[in-house]
Amino acid sequence: MIRAAIVGLGAWGKTLVDSVHDKSDAIRFTRACTRTPDKAADYCRDHGLQLTARYEDILSDRNIDAVVLATPNSQHETQIKQAAVTGKHVYVEKPFTLSLASARAAVDMVRRARVTLAVGHNRRFHPNMIELTERVRSGRLGTIGSIICDLTAASGFHRPATSWRALPQEEPAGAMASIGVHLVDAMVHMAGRVREVYCVTSNRGGPHGDDTTNLMLHFDSGVTGTIYCSVAAARYHRTAVYGTQGFAEVLKPRMEVFRFIPIVDSNASHLAQTPEPEVIEVSGFNYVGQSLTEFARCIREGVPYPISAEDVVHGVAVLEAASQSAASRKPVQLSD
Repeated sequence: MIRAAIVGLGAWGKTLVDSVHDKSDAIRFTRACTRTPDKAADYCRDHGLQLTARYEDILSDRNIDAVVLATPNSQHETQIKQAAVTGKHVYVEKPFTLSLASARAAVDMVRRARVTLAVGHNRRFHPNMIELTERVRSGRLGTIGSIICDLTAASGFHRPATSWRALPQEEPAGAMASIGVHLVDAMVHMAGRVREVYCVTSNRGGPHGDDTTNLMLHFDSGVTGTIYCSVAAARYHRTAVYGTQGFAEVLKPRMEVFRFIPIVDSNASHLAQTPEPEVIEVSGFNYVGQSLTEFARCIREGVPYPISAEDVVHGVAVLEAASQSAASRKPVQLSD
């Protein structure tokens, strides 16, 4: 059993704890760190968490194997380095960091310390996303033309003005840092490295700055990608891939539905005919908990986390380029 400490007990920090509390034999949270311990006292008591306001207390505790960071994005690089130096394994919420330079520095420290690094791109672990990715990477969809992703939520309406998530320096490029990076990660996993980024952000009704992002991507592989993400819209998700041998998509907020439609054979009498789709439904899968369980397995077995450091760093490069593009209103070439 991996003994972990949660650092940051906002809404998402609690979601991480709840995803494995009394559900996992692989990892257990035993300590918590938050800047406002009084607000978290009842929660920590109910979940058996020893509470502190000092990150240093967590790092010096020999009974803690790993830290899970659900803290402001700008703090990630420093906190990752501090944990690595003390020999703690690190699971950090996305975005990993906010700049390519900081991502490289954090990964370098983790590698030198030889600790396990995981990043919270939890959607990769859903069976339907695994199915979609396998069909793309195996060639079953043929040559991929484009990937189109939507991810929306209404969370922007519920953030108080005092929340760090309302600060543009913590949440650059509109909705990219909070939810759009999930879509970038999925695309990079399927299509490879991004060559060029064009990003447009806007405020479409939320109370705190830009809440909506449109992103166009061009990959080294020739694939194009389009992302729409918003924290000021009804909650939904769709990842759709268009290939020369078929079309596949994953639908619904918790990715419950996978659909595949093969291309019509050229000998068919009605080329405009649409075949019946293949549908796979997976309900209630705990992909957040699965990402933490995988983290624990990698620690025990001494193997890398399934999301490579190279993909993590490249995802940060795309986020940084998106922020630059939104500011300049011009496409940005990636050089990492």
